[in-house]
Amino acid sequence: MGEQQHVKFPQEVIDEYAALGVDLPALFSAGHLGNRMGVQILEASAERVVGTMPVEGNTQPYGLLHGGASAVLAETLGSIGSMLHGGVSKIAVGVDLNCTHHRGARSGLVTGVATPVHRGRSTATYEIVITDEQDKRVCTARLTCMLREITAKDAGDLPEAGRA
Repeated sequence: MGEQQHVKFPQEVIDEYAALGVDLPALFSAGHLGNRMGVQILEASAERVVGTMPVEGNTQPYGLLHGGASAVLAETLGSIGSMLHGGVSKIAVGVDLNCTHHRGARSGLVTGVATPVHRGRSTATYEIVITDEQDKRVCTARLTCMLREITAKDAGDLPEAGRA
């Protein structure tokens, strides 16, 4: 759970970050919380982000997938899409997350797919649909991120793994 895997990025995005000395595939992960929850990113671009998360280990006392776990998956995927839309000069910061839980999941993997609703200069909004292994919708979420200019302090916080 939480091990690094190869994420499928568009080559032009990899090249854009490499020009700034950032090894995007080495840097990229679901973050500490996402890693603890077993989130795996399978595909990432500004147009579509796909990731999975196991139900096991992410349940509430009744044995169902915890709504907060769905929120973590949704915010992770939407934030990645927003970050890729913003490009190398901006940071995506979540400012609004709305989740509607449709049905419970007790086992297996859930898959989230984030697609853009709005991609502007200062904000990006993504819809995230989370389904179970039978392709039944478990949760629908919407995330809006503020896109702010990167600062020298932000660049200094970059983990060693992503520095070229």
